[in-house]
Amino acid sequence: MKLHIRHETRYDFDAPVPFGLQQLRKTPKSFRNQSIESWNTEITGGRKELTFEDYHRNTVELISFDADTQSISLISEGVVEVEDIHGVLGRHEGSTPLWLFNRGTPQTTPGKGVAELIGALPKGEPLEQMHALSENIRTQVAYEIGSSQPSWSAEDALKAGRGVCQDHTHIFITCARQIGVPARYVSGYLMMSETELQDATHAWAEVHLDGLGWVGFDVSNGISPDDRYVRVATGLDYAQAAPVIGNRIGTAGEQLTVQLQVAQQ
Repeated sequence: MKLHIRHETRYDFDAPVPFGLQQLRKTPKSFRNQSIESWNTEITGGRKELTFEDYHRNTVELISFDADTQSISLISEGVVEVEDIHGVLGRHEGSTPLWLFNRGTPQTTPGKGVAELIGALPKGEPLEQMHALSENIRTQVAYEIGSSQPSWSAEDALKAGRGVCQDHTHIFITCARQIGVPARYVSGYLMMSETELQDATHAWAEVHLDGLGWVGFDVSNGISPDDRYVRVATGLDYAQAAPVIGNRIGTAGEQLTVQLQVAQQ
């Protein structure tokens, strides 16, 4: 399936900003089941300093602000062709060792809630356990837009009993790592059936299983990714795969606007 994607991130400031830098991770990965036909980033109010690949093999664009700008717009747009491989990506590639994906982070630090989830898992093959884990998380943590904070950890979402795809993914990868299964966070695009327009990217998890390699799990939707999913960035948690991160000088207030469109070409 060919998908056309347009992703705009815009910041409007209430006073001039003397200096700012941002890292964009919006460019889809080229992989076995995914190829980029076209992709471009258009910048207003700043300029691209350089492009590099981080140690998760994410494409990163470093953007600087124009001096004393009061708005910056970052539009990434292109066409990606995706083949349905039922969530099974296969063998691990790259120089990053698999053991790294068992390492915890502040947002994936286990506690009582994670221990209880793990204790409820059935005995059996790891693949069966991962499917059961996904179902248990979706049952215990209701999906509610705007119900959580970006800084929430897996334990925060479990205590609240609600969250979004970011929270579901953090819980899943925290539990997987605790039982010895390498796991990583994935940010990307999802073509929805009910609308082309969205206000945020999507998130899901991937775990590495013997005999299969990396396998994807979208906890929020209860499925493994198919040809409606476009992989963009991976990391140990959201912070390493976020579409936009950065900092700026000054005390100006800001308003963030995100417009995302994903449609079949």
